[in-house]
Amino acid sequence: MNDVIDRRILLAFAGVVLLAGSNIVAVRFSNRELDPFWGAGIRFLGASVILWVLASRTRHPLPRRKALAGALVYGVLSFLIAYAFFYWGSQEVPAGLGGTVMASVPLLTVLFAAAHRLERLRLRAIVGAVVALAGIALMSSDALSADVTVLSVLAIVVAAAAAAESGIVLKLLTSAHPVVTNAIGMSVGAVLLLMLSLFAQESWSAPTSPSVWAALGYLIVASPILFMLIVYVIGRWTATGASYQFVLFPIVAVIGGALLLGEEVTSSLLLGAPLVLAGVYIGALNVDRTPEDAHALQRERSGTAGR
Repeated sequence: MNDVIDRRILLAFAGVVLLAGSNIVAVRFSNRELDPFWGAGIRFLGASVILWVLASRTRHPLPRRKALAGALVYGVLSFLIAYAFFYWGSQEVPAGLGGTVMASVPLLTVLFAAAHRLERLRLRAIVGAVVALAGIALMSSDALSADVTVLSVLAIVVAAAAAAESGIVLKLLTSAHPVVTNAIGMSVGAVLLLMLSLFAQESWSAPTSPSVWAALGYLIVASPILFMLIVYVIGRWTATGASYQFVLFPIVAVIGGALLLGEEVTSSLLLGAPLVLAGVYIGALNVDRTPEDAHALQRERSGTAGR
């Protein structure tokens, strides 16, 4: 039985990698004709409609009180903050660079999990952070000398931080249902993104080229599947373990960006990407956790809650 469950989680994990990595490329297509907040807003508006239809069929009850508040916070983090900054930064940042910056999410998750007292913070995580930041700086060197600004790269970093924190929130929502949680989160994110689009005085225009229509349609259809898989995986792994998927996004994004967008694979990207991945490995993937550590941390959290 455990083998069957493990295979299902592994398949879900692989699905997240393929869908999310290709989404990075699709967002680049969308940004060719659609303003960033408008493009993200209609993407999640359409995706939320699909999820509410699924939710009505499953008849799963809506969350209440803390669970509802958690779903709302998840929506703000995962769909408003993460995607507002990601779409905005992706106007300039190539798919490969954006995907590699997003690969720092596992490391950020380790740091945030320690802040939430879900895991112990280890020196290895700090060393990994320094290595990953050095890699991001190296990757940005060629890009910044062209048409990519520091602000655009920092926007992707903020998106990565929001994605990491949203994973922590999901892990704290022990009863989170993949369909209902994402239906609520996407609805909140879509409304706030469209409000942000109005505030930014963006043009609410429809795509004109078939490629952008195809990219938008793909994003709307793929988003419900992607985020249901994310909730499914996080519900069965640790937040840090589930975040390892971000390490593999750049592979899909670089290949897709080169094949579909004609983006150049620069020398700085080739040199900096391994540093980022090495930093993530040092700080997140290669952390030893003993049962004694887990029990000790649980006792600490229980003691804090009882005070």
